[in-house]
Amino acid sequence: MTDKSKAPPDRKTALLDSAERAARSRGFDGFSYADLAKDVGIRTASIHYHFPSKADLSTALMQRYHESFAAICEEIDAHHATGGARLQALIDRYRIAHNDAQWVCLCVAFSISRESLSPEVVGQISRFRAMMRKWIGAVFELGRSDGTILNTSDSAIEAAATLSLLEGAQLSARAEENPARFEEAMAHLASRVR
Repeated sequence: MTDKSKAPPDRKTALLDSAERAARSRGFDGFSYADLAKDVGIRTASIHYHFPSKADLSTALMQRYHESFAAICEEIDAHHATGGARLQALIDRYRIAHNDAQWVCLCVAFSISRESLSPEVVGQISRFRAMMRKWIGAVFELGRSDGTILNTSDSAIEAAATLSLLEGAQLSARAEENPARFEEAMAHLASRVR
């Protein structure tokens, strides 16, 4: 029996991984199937077997990203009992995800190239953001009730502002190639955690 945790990813997963890295570092319009083929070590025509068009690829990427982040939120909930701890865990997750100002989250990367995306992917981005606002809102509600997030007002407004701050801080750090920009913005948010 083989250890699947050490097995190389299948081609479809390898293509999704490569496309996500490329999109998060160069934007959706910043890579081609030829780039993916070179990175994964296959012919460009082979990519079309898995993803007939770049629209199909972007749809699969956004679906996977949404599922992954939903699982991350569930994991945070399972491991952190307080609103403040959950908010700090989310900040930490976005810190790791921006890879020292080399990447932005996939949702931001796609939003920058919105005109190149299919209506389905634009809808997926909206659903992803709605999911995140709802979850962050619940974090602020918990933080207000358990006293671990200071100065909490309307949870929906807090959620929208927090998601914008997380994404904007990544974008600022990336634009300036300076991870300190992310840390400065997060210090303001984290100062509210008790």
